Amino acid sequence: MTNVVVIGGGWAGCAAALSAKKAGANVTLIEKTDMLIGLGNVGGIMRNNGRFTAAEENIYLGAGELFQITDAAARHSNIEFPGHKHATLYDVTKVEPMVRRLLFEKEINILLQARAIDVVKENNKIKGVVLSDESIIYGDVFIETTGSTGPMGNCLKYGNGCSMCILRCPSFGPRVSISQHAGVEDILGQRGDESYGAFSGSCKLNKDSLSVEVRDTLNRDGVVVLPVPEEDIKLEKLNLKVCQQYALKEFAENIILLDTGHAKLMTPFYPLEKLRKIKGLEYARYEDPYSGGKGNSIRYLSIAPRNNAMKVIGVDNLLCAGEKSGLFVGHTEAISTGTLAGHNSVRLNLGMPLLELPRNLAIGDIIAYANEQIKTKDGLKKRYTFAGSEFFDRMKKMGLYIISPDEVKRKIQRMDLLDIYNEKII
Repeated sequence: MTNVVVIGGGWAGCAAALSAKKAGANVTLIEKTDMLIGLGNVGGIMRNNGRFTAAEENIYLGAGELFQITDAAARHSNIEFPGHKHATLYDVTKVEPMVRRLLFEKEINILLQARAIDVVKENNKIKGVVLSDESIIYGDVFIETTGSTGPMGNCLKYGNGCSMCILRCPSFGPRVSISQHAGVEDILGQRGDESYGAFSGSCKLNKDSLSVEVRDTLNRDGVVVLPVPEEDIKLEKLNLKVCQQYALKEFAENIILLDTGHAKLMTPFYPLEKLRKIKGLEYARYEDPYSGGKGNSIRYLSIAPRNNAMKVIGVDNLLCAGEKSGLFVGHTEAISTGTLAGHNSVRLNLGMPLLELPRNLAIGDIIAYANEQIKTKDGLKKRYTFAGSEFFDRMKKMGLYIISPDEVKRKIQRMDLLDIYNEKII
């Protein structure tokens, strides 16, 4: 039996655990907080723009379970907002228990409130992960999906301080880089001015604090667009955002709200006194981050060098996924990289060739393209997502943007990759 240990229970970690389990491994998933899916608890956007293509590719590759959950929990489907088409907005208040139930049903061992702080290493292999209570979780192969946000000092140094986001470092402790403790030098993402990190791209308002008109429109249409007073328009604020697919002029000139259970405000932070000047938001209050009038979490400060099979370079039995594996943005991107890492963890332990997805799939291309770009000075300042900005333009140019599920299926069949993630290797 192959024993796989996944460190980090966000979307990437959950996807990696599921994929490794389906390949035949015994899987333990370690998560430092009391909830799975990480930033998925405050995100909620799926299938917008090229993410539709990537979701369908994952489904036909055999990794459909998490997309079935987000589709089932959708509050709105096939909606449009500035720069984005055919989006699904899932209910962030419902998805986590659904994912947790799925992992339990698959007999994945989940350790919550278990924070990894170090590794036990022998030669060039990790033997075990040391937890904050000094216990050790041993395994054959390890997958790091710890993300790139935290500890709190990073939010203070590179942002506006801890704003008490969904990651709740003050309560559950800071994220620790497993790859760094294993002797690998992490890569840091940059902003346009070459400072490090970037703010998370959105925050949440309590829907009950909004006017009846705004609330009813959100519940009905999924989207509300409210003009910002001219004196409060700050175009330069768009440069702070990690989510460059939403760094459009419309997002500075308007307050854009999306209905994900709470009211998702598409800006990293917005001063409360200015927010309450806008009609319908006179009583607005923040839900997450609770100091959303001032700041948000800072991301992309801990990326591991890897190959296109998601194996970390420099450690024999460590893979990575999600933001830990590159300057990726989004749930779909996390699930895509996590699923590949989980599948390859079993191949790696058995000494089999690792799977690299071909570049004529959107998933294969973003994994390879982001890996090429991160090695360049300009590439460290960019973010890679199926949903917009540079990579979505690339998808359209290369003919990778497909919105017909049948066409995606035929393409994957021609590559002989249909349901590959459902194949039991052991």
